[in-house]
Amino acid sequence: MPNKIDLSSRLTFILKCLLLSYLLTTAFLLLLALLLYRFGLSEKIVSVSIIAIYIIVTFLAGFLTGKREGNRKFLWGLLMGSLYFLILIIVSLIVNHGLSGISGNFFTVLILCAGSGMLGGMVS
Repeated sequence: MPNKIDLSSRLTFILKCLLLSYLLTTAFLLLLALLLYRFGLSEKIVSVSIIAIYIIVTFLAGFLTGKREGNRKFLWGLLMGSLYFLILIIVSLIVNHGLSGISGNFFTVLILCAGSGMLGGMVS
């Protein structure tokens, strides 16, 4: 059973990984906005790019967490992908003031985030 110091350092590392994930998401979305402005990308390309950003960022978070933990890497990656999705949903609920703004792709994005985080953990 992990001691309190180990638990505290794990929690700190998880929060740092989540912060890094959201900073990378912000940077990629800003780059996508620049490309949209500059080249007038279609809606389909923008949608696919947003999904790709989710996959890349959660893969990286799962990879980093799995690399640090060393055992049960896929579970740590799954945790990171799920936490990323949870925060994404909470922010979406706050911004849209309710459930009406959550798209029909709820479960698809959940599977993509959790699955790519788990894959990142497994490859580490």
